[in-house]
Amino acid sequence: MKKVQLGNTGIQVPAVVVGCMRIGNMDQEQLGKFVHSAMDMGANFFDHADIYDGGRCEEHFGTLLAEDKSLHREDMFIQSKCGIRPGRYDQSKEYILESVDQILSRLQTDYLDMLLLHRPDALVEPDDVAEAFDRLESSGKVRYFGVSNHRPSQMQLLNTSVKQTLQANQLQFSIPVSNMVAAGLEVDMDTEGSADRDGAVLDYCRINKVTIQAWSPFQMPNWGGCYVGNPQYAKLNETMEELAPKYDLDVTGLGAAWIMRHPANMQVVMGTTKAERIASAVKASETELSREDWYRLYLDAGHILP
Repeated sequence: MKKVQLGNTGIQVPAVVVGCMRIGNMDQEQLGKFVHSAMDMGANFFDHADIYDGGRCEEHFGTLLAEDKSLHREDMFIQSKCGIRPGRYDQSKEYILESVDQILSRLQTDYLDMLLLHRPDALVEPDDVAEAFDRLESSGKVRYFGVSNHRPSQMQLLNTSVKQTLQANQLQFSIPVSNMVAAGLEVDMDTEGSADRDGAVLDYCRINKVTIQAWSPFQMPNWGGCYVGNPQYAKLNETMEELAPKYDLDVTGLGAAWIMRHPANMQVVMGTTKAERIASAVKASETELSREDWYRLYLDAGHILP
């Protein structure tokens, strides 16, 4: 398993993250086998959020952690996210603190390795966030902090008050959904890809050593579904079927390898309940695509080069 440095922490974490948003419907036996399989592969980084299945995913995971004595909390890196409420986003001090207490209760653990703010809150008060983070850090409830779906300017706004380093930014990224690459290539052009939709977040994260966690790594734009096998991306799929054997990967692995080939040293969040898909990504983490093949996949997804 490839390891990457988490932000500025100096610690090494797996390049493949086990996304837990779909585990709520697994029974305990299925979940136990899945978690053990992931751990055996070195995929011990688990990503949660308080909204996943209304908290059931965290609750289910916590029950397993409490009942399976062969699983040791210290062998896992567990992160969760908060800030999304019905009809609104909320990064108030009170809600962050309340959310973390509830997350810890559901997960049946004393601490989170990392907490991410799930979505930018238009009404955010950086001083509120700073006070919440200080209390969570000093109490030992959270070790590290980050964000999700934030622009650089929104991170900078938080940094006016927050003293903890924001170690990660979880962002949507796949071969078709890669505007943060396209915008950096189609500079000063009147093309669709040149639109700055994220404030150059890719460059910002690289400059400031913020780890990008790529969520929905197989998603099409605008929540159109998975691109693998989809006729809308026939050319891309044809190329993936051709190239996968070259790297001794399946197409899932090739899609993950494309993301991990980027020098930003991203993590791939695999939101799956299938151990074989985790295995594909783990294998891909140890494979480096050639520059030629990386660009070929990018172009066959419909992007352009000036």
